[in-house]
Formats: sequence, structure tokens, C-alpha cells
Amino acid sequence: MKLLQRGKKIGMSKGKILVKVVNVIITFILIVIIIKLYGIYVQNNFNSYTKSEAKLYTSEFKRDSKVKYSKTNSYKISSRESNDALFYRTVQVEKNRPYKVTCMVKTENVITKDEASNAGANICIVDTVEKSKSIRGTTDWQKLEFIFNSKDRTSVDIAFRLGAFDDECTGTVWFSDMQIESGTQNTSTDWNFVCFVFKNTDVIINNKNIKLTMTNEDITSMKENMERFKNSCKILSNNQMSVRYDFIVIDEPIKSLSYDEKNGYFVSGKDVSKMIDSYLEKYNYDHIFVAIRLGDANHINDIQVNDWIGLGGTEYLGIGFSNIRLPNSDKSYIYKYNERINTFPEEVFIHEFCHTLERNSEEWGYETPALHDNEKYGYKNQSLEGLKAWYGVYMTKSINNAGKKIGIDSKVYTTKPNKNDDFKYSYKMDSLDEPENIIEEIKIIINKIPKMKEIREEA
Repeated sequence: MKLLQRGKKIGMSKGKILVKVVNVIITFILIVIIIKLYGIYVQNNFNSYTKSEAKLYTSEFKRDSKVKYSKTNSYKISSRESNDALFYRTVQVEKNRPYKVTCMVKTENVITKDEASNAGANICIVDTVEKSKSIRGTTDWQKLEFIFNSKDRTSVDIAFRLGAFDDECTGTVWFSDMQIESGTQNTSTDWNFVCFVFKNTDVIINNKNIKLTMTNEDITSMKENMERFKNSCKILSNNQMSVRYDFIVIDEPIKSLSYDEKNGYFVSGKDVSKMIDSYLEKYNYDHIFVAIRLGDANHINDIQVNDWIGLGGTEYLGIGFSNIRLPNSDKSYIYKYNERINTFPEEVFIHEFCHTLERNSEEWGYETPALHDNEKYGYKNQSLEGLKAWYGVYMTKSINNAGKKIGIDSKVYTTKPNKNDDFKYSYKMDSLDEPENIIEEIKIIINKIPKMKEIREEA
């Protein structure tokens, strides 16, 4: 009997040991599974950023624990095929306020689809052309910054991108340490202009190599008109703005041109970026003029232009950007002062700059008549001085319209591009901060659940 009881006790002890062993094994397996699941989660966790790409399922989005700048895992985008890929976060902003976004960036074999493209690794605002400079090729960690103004917006989608609004890339980029800070709007009305005169054009159009060169007389005319432009801005705005400018002649030829159906061929920022970026980084310019020649007097080397001598209303790296096209013939008086033919040769410069004021006015929430609606308000092109009278009332908000005055509001003259000087007394926002611990990460996941539910219901 005693032997039987002893046997039972031994059997029970072995059973308990077996249960404990099984529990240990199960616990170990669960720990391994949890570690693996957490590893997968960490690799794919983009916190509250939304991933987006032009060609779905083409680029790879990962968190990288091996290639990183600081203690947190970097955000990696890799595109084996050409694509425009980004991840973004919606940030709440105050109207009419400057903001600066910074991050650390590392790239590997980043190549643009269009050789003359301004795409690459950059910071931008989704669905706009507002962006930082782009980094291409293979580079080590470096700081990238993007300054923008909220204008009339209360929220913006801040994106970290491999690509661009108008081009795609291949390669890999790592982003890290994203931050955003708010600055103070500079209300100065002193504008700093630059006129880049590209002496030579050397492009291939429809398999034909076209080479054009400005004369010294052309360059002198441009310089004289910049001085006249300076004086006219002060007079036509009734002293609401002042102008200083740099006049820079570049011998290196323009090698590429942009094209659209409306305008034909023209120069965009990406066509001259390599030649002007060093100047833009060194000096705080508020507006860019690019003077070019796109034809000759004999019409042998004419480049298709759809009826324009100036193009404005665009921007490059947040700076107003205008084309000033020289006439094909040096006998033209478009840019030459002559008391019997043309007493307002700086008109194209004034007109294109007014397009920037017009765009700024709209984007900052001011109601402004269209610059080209001069005849609607009774102003027609005059001999000798063109539309000078129109620019005078347009730039001083003196256009009569149903008993009230309309035009460029005086506050628009303070809407210059923002610069680093606007962040001397800035404050850091937490909108792009990383979660500091697992609890904060869980909160982010929980906050996403209602949004995921809304998406499922919409689908």
C-alpha cells in the first residue's frame, strides 16, 4: 500500500514538472513571437504619418534600425523603379505665419527620371509646389530645411519625399529627427531682387542644336531697366515698397528648357538651378528675374514661344520667379528708352512682378482683381507708356469698382519669402516629435482606430 502511494506521489511530481516544462516552452515561444511581432511592428511603424506614392506598391517604406542618425529608427523610402513616394503628417498652423521644418537626410543612388529635374530627397507640402531643395546621388547624413508661410491656411500636410510634384526618382533615402518651429513674420517692405542674365543659350530642340548669344547692348539694356524698375516700383506703389537688386551675368549656357502647350518653351527654376542655387543660398532674395534670348533676327534659330515677352506668377524654392525674354531683333525698342517710341521700357519687369503680388494676394486671402483685367476697368494700352497708368492704380489699390477701391492691399508688400532671420525668436512645436516610449506609441495606435473605422465605412 505504501509503495502504491509513493508511486502516485512520484507520478504527480513528474506531472507537475512536465506541466512546468510545457509552460516554460509556451512562455518562451510566446516571447519569441512577441519579439518577432514587435520587430515587424517597429519596422513598419510610421507613427501617425500617412504613406503615399504615385505608383502604388512600387516603393518600400520601412523603419531602419541599422542605418540611423540618432537613437530612434530612421524612416526609409526605397524605390527600385521610378516613383514619387512620400510620407506626410497633417500639422495645424496659424494663418500668415512662417514655419521651418528640418530633418537629417542620407541618400543612396538617388537618380531623377528627368535629367534637368529638381526632384530628389526633399521636404514639401503635399499637393503644392512648395518644397525644399532636393538631394540626389549618394550622400552622408546632412541637415535639410524647408521654410514656408502658412498664408491663408490653418493646416498643411508636411511631407518627406523621394521624388517631386513633376518628376520621379529611383534610389533610397533615410529621414531622421524631423522637427518644426514657428517664427515671426517680417513686415518690412524692402524687397531684394536679383536679375540673372544668361548670356548664352545652348539647347537641343527637336533634335536640333540651337545656340544663341546676347550682345553687350542686350546686357546693358537689361541693367538699365533694372535701375528703372527700382525707381518705378517706388513711384507706382506710392512708396509702399522699396527695391534693391543684384545684377548677375552668367556665361555658362542654359542647357535645357521647360515646355507647356500654353507658353511654348521657357526657363523654369529646374533649368538653371545648378547655376543659381549658390547665389540663392548666400543672399536673401525676394524675387528672381531670369533674362534670356530664345531667337535671332534671321529666325534661323528661333525657339517656339507662344506670344510672350515675359512670364511670371511662378516660384522657385518659395521665391517669385519671372522670365524676361529679349526680342529676336536688336532693333526692337521693347527694352529701350526713347521719348518718341517708348518711355516705359521697364514695363515687362513691372508686369511680371505684379503677377507675384497678385499670386501672393490670393494665397494670403486678400481679394484682388486679375492683373490682365485692365480693360474691364477702363485701362487700355497707350503709346509711349503702355499700361503704366494701370499699374499705378493696381499697385496702390486705387481702381474704382462699384463705389469702392480695389487692387493690391498695402499688406501684400510685406508678403516676401520667409528666411532664417524670421526664426531668431522662434518656438519649437511638437507636431513632428517621435513618441518617447511604448505608451505613447500605443496612444498613437488607439488614436488611429477611429480614422481606420471611418476609412472602412467610406469604402
